[in-house]
Amino acid sequence: MRRPGALVQDLLLGCFVAVMQVQGTLAKPQDVGSRPLTELGHLGIALLVASGLVLAVRRRWPVAVFVASALISLAYFVAGFSDGPGWIGLFVALYTLTAYGDGRRSLLIAGVGIAVLATGWLIVGADVEPRAAIGWVFFRIAASVMAAALGESVRSRRVAVAEALERAAQAERTREEEARSRVDAERLRIAREVHDTVAHAIAIINVQAGVTAYMLDQRPDRAREALVTIEQTSAQALQEMRTVLGVLRNDDDGRVPHPGLGQVHELAVVARDAGLDLTLDADTAGEVPSSVGTTAYRIVQEALTNVIRHVGPTRVTVALSRRADVLEVLVTNTGPKAAAATQPGRGITGMIERCELLGGDLTAAPLPAGGFEVRARLPLVTNAAVPA
Repeated sequence: MRRPGALVQDLLLGCFVAVMQVQGTLAKPQDVGSRPLTELGHLGIALLVASGLVLAVRRRWPVAVFVASALISLAYFVAGFSDGPGWIGLFVALYTLTAYGDGRRSLLIAGVGIAVLATGWLIVGADVEPRAAIGWVFFRIAASVMAAALGESVRSRRVAVAEALERAAQAERTREEEARSRVDAERLRIAREVHDTVAHAIAIINVQAGVTAYMLDQRPDRAREALVTIEQTSAQALQEMRTVLGVLRNDDDGRVPHPGLGQVHELAVVARDAGLDLTLDADTAGEVPSSVGTTAYRIVQEALTNVIRHVGPTRVTVALSRRADVLEVLVTNTGPKAAAATQPGRGITGMIERCELLGGDLTAAPLPAGGFEVRARLPLVTNAAVPA
C-alpha cells in the first residue's frame, strides 16, 4: 500500500501540472486556425485538467497513467486545440513509467507509446501553416525520448544501489557464518583435545589404581611405583588441560607447547607401566609441522588408551615412519580380547577427524589373525589451517 505522503505529493503535483497546462495555454497567443479551449463544451480545458490530475496515481499505476496521458494528448491535437504546455503531464507520465517500471517491459511500452504518439503528431501537423510551425512535433518527440531515458537512468541507479546494499548485507551474513564456523571448529577441537587428554589419563590411572590395590600388601614397593605413575599421569593431564583451555583466556600465562612427536617416548613409558608389552619404532628424522606432530601424538595416545581400556595387558607395536611427503602412523595390538575394541566410539571418530583436517586418512579395524590395527597417513605439506 502506497504511503499517504507519496499519494499527497502526487496529488499536489497533478493539480500543479493541470493549472500550469491550462494557464500556460490560455496565456499563449492562439495559433492561427486552431480551436479555442472553450469550444465543444470547454473540452480543451477538460483534457488539459485530466492529463494533469491523472498524475495523482502515477506511482501506483504507471502504465495506466501513461496510456491515459498519451490518449488525452492525441485527442487534444486531433480536436485541433491551440498548442501550449499541454505536454507537461505526458512527459511526467513517461518519466514515471520508466523510473518505477520493471526495466525492459517498461522501456518497450514507452518505445511503442512514443512511436504511436509521434505518428499521430506528424499526421496532425501535416497541414500546419507555416511549415516552420511543425517544429513542436519534433520537440515533443525528442522530449518524450529524454523523459523516458531520464526515468530509466533513475531506475537503474536505484536498482544498483539496492543491489549494492544486498551484496553488503550478504557479505555481512557470510562473515557472521564464517565466524560461527570458526567458533564451531574451535569448540570441536577443544572437545577432541579434552577427550584425548582425559580418556588417556583416566585409563592409565584406572589401571595403576588396580595394581596399587592388588600390590599394596604383597609388594609395597610396586604399589609405591604405581602411585607415582598415577601422580605423574594426573599432573601431565592437568597441564595439558590448562594448555587446551588456555585459548579461552586473553593472556598466555601458564600456556605450554602442544605435545608432539618428541613426547611419544613418554607415552610409551606410561603404557609399559600400565602393563603393555610395547615396542616403539620411531623413524621421524627431520622436522615435521607442529600440527602433524600433534595429530600423530594424539593418534598414538588414543590408540594406546583404547588398548588399555578394552584389551588390557597385551603386545603393542607403535611405528612412526616418515616418507618424502607423508608421515605414517601404525599402532597394532594382539590379544584374545582385542575384538572388544572394534566398536567405533568418540576416540576413533576424533582420530579420523584430525586426519581429515590435515588432508590425510585413517583406518581402524580388527586384524584377520586377531588384534586391532590403527593406520594413519598424514601429509607433511598441507594448506589446511589446522590449530595445533
